[in-house]
Amino acid sequence: MLIYKAIVFLPLIGAMIAGLLGRQIGSKASEYITTGLMVLVALLSWYAFFSVGFGSHEDGEVLRVPVLQWIQVGGIDVQWSLRIDTLTAVMLVVVNTVSTLVHLYSIGYMHHDPHRPRFFAYLSMFTFAMLMLVTADNLLQMFFGWEGVGLASYLLIGFWFKKPSATAAAMKAFVVNRVGDFGFLLGIAGIFVLFGSLNFQTIFAAAKDFLPAEGAEGGEAVLVSFFGMNLDKGHAITVVCLLLFMGAMGKSAQFLLHTWLPDAMEGPTPVSALIHAATMVTAGVFLVARMSPLFELSPDALTFVTLIGAITAFFAATVGLVQNDIKRVIAYSTCSQLGYMFVALGVGAYGAAIFHLFTHAFFKALLFLGAGSVIHAVDGEQDMRYMGGLRKHIPVTFWAMTIGTLALTGVGIPFTIFGTAGFYSKDAIIESAFASHSAVGGLAFWLLVIAALFTSFYSWRLAFLTFFGKPRASADVMHHVHESPQVMLIPLYVLSVGALFAGWIFHGYFFGEGYEGFWREALFTGPENEILEAHHHVPVWVALSPFLAMLIGFLLAWYMYIRSPETPRKLANQHRVLYQFLLNKWYFDEIYDFLFVRPSLALGRFLWKKVDVAVIDRYGPDGVAAAVVATTRRATRIQTGYLYHYAFVMLIGIAALITWMMLGSSI
Repeated sequence: MLIYKAIVFLPLIGAMIAGLLGRQIGSKASEYITTGLMVLVALLSWYAFFSVGFGSHEDGEVLRVPVLQWIQVGGIDVQWSLRIDTLTAVMLVVVNTVSTLVHLYSIGYMHHDPHRPRFFAYLSMFTFAMLMLVTADNLLQMFFGWEGVGLASYLLIGFWFKKPSATAAAMKAFVVNRVGDFGFLLGIAGIFVLFGSLNFQTIFAAAKDFLPAEGAEGGEAVLVSFFGMNLDKGHAITVVCLLLFMGAMGKSAQFLLHTWLPDAMEGPTPVSALIHAATMVTAGVFLVARMSPLFELSPDALTFVTLIGAITAFFAATVGLVQNDIKRVIAYSTCSQLGYMFVALGVGAYGAAIFHLFTHAFFKALLFLGAGSVIHAVDGEQDMRYMGGLRKHIPVTFWAMTIGTLALTGVGIPFTIFGTAGFYSKDAIIESAFASHSAVGGLAFWLLVIAALFTSFYSWRLAFLTFFGKPRASADVMHHVHESPQVMLIPLYVLSVGALFAGWIFHGYFFGEGYEGFWREALFTGPENEILEAHHHVPVWVALSPFLAMLIGFLLAWYMYIRSPETPRKLANQHRVLYQFLLNKWYFDEIYDFLFVRPSLALGRFLWKKVDVAVIDRYGPDGVAAAVVATTRRATRIQTGYLYHYAFVMLIGIAALITWMMLGSSI
């Protein structure tokens, strides 16, 4: 049990040392201490992964590691304990491996920054919050980690706080996530009302007594009221699941709550790799997978999850087609891939969703860190239009990003075991969507295939614009282009291995013949859920569709950016409206600014000037103070020193006193 406590709390110790003692021990010591602790934590996480996921059946059962008694008020009895099962072990590996490599990479990437102790403290604090989230044994503990992740991401995105765009992006991420978190908090409250507990084991054990929404009879007793709706058991579960998913939409940047993710690229590139590749944005996927015993009871909620995931995958892929900032292209790719994961969750293929989360962590972190290496080489330039011809100057970065691109686009040979990580996990999701045999599943299948084509196009567009063709940077920049130091390249080597082989090694366990023995009690599928078997029997053209989409996207990108580089400009001019629509991200920022931001600012300005200043201050504190000053000023005027003035005032006072006595006695 000590090993799991060490995994969770060592990053917190590193954060406290770097954050509180950074000035005393210096930047180098802060870097080495936090990174050294993360290396130890990553090794322990891999040990836990193999011992839990591949150990004996008894070792693989759910393990609870008590930490302390946390909250005991009325009917709420919440203990802080760590829930260790296969799902937790997978997340420990993902979070701590990527975080360790990001810590190591940051030693080189941030070596000029004067505030490195603060940066490494934030990194370790974020890791601790994420570990609190994935090891939670109850919803309140998960919400604590959930909010801790939000706080740490705000600090990391806005790390360069003197840069206005960075502070604005941090605030935007914080505010948009609060919208989703409000739904998550309502969902937690709803679960407590329904089950009388926030403990996962209690909730899951009682969940079997609840019927799916469509199975509820019209005369079934009302269980709870929500916003004026009287809900029976089935509909109550649906509402709770939708509220939980609202939290997942915010944290995982799903359609309508996605706007914070691209702007978060204002933070340092290692932050992008940590937050937006493998950790924070996958928290929503983890939440739905963890609560699979509830979601399995609500087909309506799963349908909504599928629909939102499919729309997100398609939407983000269309926007990624025309972005020019190298980090924003990868950010929209992250958004799109998260949509794939939610489609898998929505059709009941929970193993495929977590498998894609697992493989995505390797190749997306590789792409982000590779992009950071490119930016480091070209003096901070992020616009791909001012790059080109870099493959000979930074060959290690070129091959690392090529491997990442191959994995992201799902390059592999159909019906064989030869394929990159994305080939296994993404294809499993697309096939599962088709195998669900539902209307929304069919729609999701086609949207995912189109998104796969777009993903291949913009991924190879990034590679061709950055590494091929003639150099488009200035001669001075090209003169100084150099490969990154080894401390930045070592993480690329490690992630490249994962991007190439993680799918091939683990696909049978995550979503194949070893599924039951690997997952055990960590994921729940209902008796009617046959997606694991059904996805193996899809038609040949369905199995080939991701490969064909990938190939078409690659050929289009090659033609437009290698064979005929003038074509993209011509197409943009010919279809100016569509081009501007995609370039401006479907105008969601402008729409939200018009609907929410401006009215909120106008309301705030009105309350400030007309209510606070003009009414409250004027007739409240300021008004009373002004009245006292005016009264005393008038009173001082009778202090003239002349006797007849004082006699006059005395007479007025006597007259007033007599009048009051006469009127008072008459009453």
